[in-house]
Amino acid sequence: MANIKSQKKRNITNAKAHERNKAVRSEMKQRTKTALNSGDEADVQAAIKRIDTAAQKGIIHKNAAARKKSRLMKQVNAAS
Repeated sequence: MANIKSQKKRNITNAKAHERNKAVRSEMKQRTKTALNSGDEADVQAAIKRIDTAAQKGIIHKNAAARKKSRLMKQVNAAS
């Protein structure tokens, strides 16, 4: 455990950010899985929106977001 006051505060901040990031990442994965299983256009758009949101918040890199969207569309198009 840290003895420095600023580091103690930083640990608390990091824990809060980690929880927020985990929630966004989990939502993104769930929407993507739903879009793949259903293939519905609304589900696909919701998944893409969540991926874009995660990239915008810095949870995933913008190139990773583009890759995920590309792979998602490729799989959806192949299924239909």
